[in-house]
Amino acid sequence: MKQLLMPTDFSENAWNAFFTAIKLYGDFECTFHLLHAYEPKIQNISGFKSSVRTGYSQQSLAEHSKTELAKILSYIKRNHHNTKHHFQTHSIQGELVETIKLQISKLDIDGIIMGTKGASGAKEIFMGSNTVRVLKNIKNCMLLAVPNSFEFKSLETVVFPTEYAHFFPKSILEPLIELMAHWKSEIKIFHVAQEFVLDDIQRSNKQILKQRFSEIPFSFYKEAIKTTVSKAIRDFSKEQGADLIVLTNYKHTFFEQLTQEPIVKKVSFKSEIPLLVLPNFEG
Repeated sequence: MKQLLMPTDFSENAWNAFFTAIKLYGDFECTFHLLHAYEPKIQNISGFKSSVRTGYSQQSLAEHSKTELAKILSYIKRNHHNTKHHFQTHSIQGELVETIKLQISKLDIDGIIMGTKGASGAKEIFMGSNTVRVLKNIKNCMLLAVPNSFEFKSLETVVFPTEYAHFFPKSILEPLIELMAHWKSEIKIFHVAQEFVLDDIQRSNKQILKQRFSEIPFSFYKEAIKTTVSKAIRDFSKEQGADLIVLTNYKHTFFEQLTQEPIVKKVSFKSEIPLLVLPNFEG
């Protein structure tokens, strides 16, 4: 049974991530762990009798957290009747990232699913600060970031940008392959670069990807960088009607060295397509 962690702040973004998750994993045995991490804001508790204020603040936040999580469970009980799905709630006082880190090991979490703000006019705000912090600080667990403007229907097309510079262990790709096999998806492996002459390591890694995706329809594409890598990924994904973009949360990527842009973050900020970020297996 899959163990999926769903941090929530009870917003529309979080609800959309919830609906996407139960559809995406509709035919999988899953336990969804709904997590709300709360902590008093310093500015709200500082000053005279701050210790008393802290106590009241913590109690109020705890009660609010438990009440809202109970409302979610009540909604699920009334409206969601998939017997393959199970739900647990976790109301925990603490900083979000550290709380998630602890729950990953404690609950043996397979993946994190979070809602995001979605593109918004000229600002193109996609990821909320919470999602960015999780993405930046948690690299040992798969993360699915879902824009609030996205309505999941099917997982037909997956875009997989790569420079072929990294070896992909089976264990890293298995969760993705499992999803694609179930949905009968097609994966489009996309190489964007300044040149396309592959060295021995790149050729070897490309062959390994062929083996990894041998049971799934796959195709290779390439495009020279015109502006930025992240824009190339977004444009290609939109052209192909992608339902999902897959990236790996490397500590340092070939893409970053090429363009001096943090690819995961830039794609995240401006994409209206869900982003699946695979763990950084290189440590």
